[in-house]
Amino acid sequence: MSQDIPVTGYAILGLLTFGDELTGYEIKQRADMTLRFYWVSPATSQIYTVLRRLTEHGLVAAQARADGGREVTSYAITAAGQTALREWMDGTPAGFPVLKHPVLLRLLVGHVTEAAQTRQMLHDYVAELHGALDDLAEVREALRGADRPGEPFRFPALVADWGLDYFAAETRHAQRALASLDEAGDGTDHAAE
Repeated sequence: MSQDIPVTGYAILGLLTFGDELTGYEIKQRADMTLRFYWVSPATSQIYTVLRRLTEHGLVAAQARADGGREVTSYAITAAGQTALREWMDGTPAGFPVLKHPVLLRLLVGHVTEAAQTRQMLHDYVAELHGALDDLAEVREALRGADRPGEPFRFPALVADWGLDYFAAETRHAQRALASLDEAGDGTDHAAE
């Protein structure tokens, strides 16, 4: 069965393990608040496609309910979904992350453009990192109190701490690259050659 379920399916199952039923829209909101920092936050259409597949496999139960005069469908993980998620967790190797880093790719070939362009790209990246750090710090703070051992958000808190460290390290690396470019006085416009 696991071959029929994409990793995004397991991510959605995981988002449903915190004891509440969620609509597809609420799953998207939860994914945007969590997954976007270390995986990908799936598009709304992808969430509904995966939810259909999870429902067909009996891994989630869909239930229609009234919400402010309109009917919405909420989803809850089933016992079979809990089992499938546990089997995936227990049977999947840790794996090494695939790093698709557009900043590093552009830095690798930075010699084909003006150094000022490369510096600007790095400055923009540092600004994005600061935004991500601020956003994730808010998420981490929201978990405070529910992050002690045995509490439901212990593991999401560990992921948030890891993410904060990661973004801080990325900031240091980008600043180090900027300092190195500044030290070298690399002002040559190789693109014109």
